[in-house]
Amino acid sequence: MEENSNVIALLEEKVVNLLNQFKEARLSLEQTKQLAEDLKGENEILQNTLTSLKEENKSLKVANNLLGSKEGKTITRNKINSLIREVDSCINQLTDIY
Repeated sequence: MEENSNVIALLEEKVVNLLNQFKEARLSLEQTKQLAEDLKGENEILQNTLTSLKEENKSLKVANNLLGSKEGKTITRNKINSLIREVDSCINQLTDIY
């Protein structure tokens, strides 16, 4: 009989340990989920900032080229020439219509 009570006590101890481990695992999972949500939000903010900075960088490059940067003169000249050709093409199409 005493042997049965020892087995039951050991079994109860193991069940308590398993329940504690389960609670710790559940808490860890909840913390991990919260961390994942926080990181998703932070990632979204960083993506928006990156997009904004890329646009700003693009604008600054164009402004720098227009101000006479040596490295961008060719690029700017080609862009302006392309725009002039496009305007000329539109004018030619309009004159052909009328």
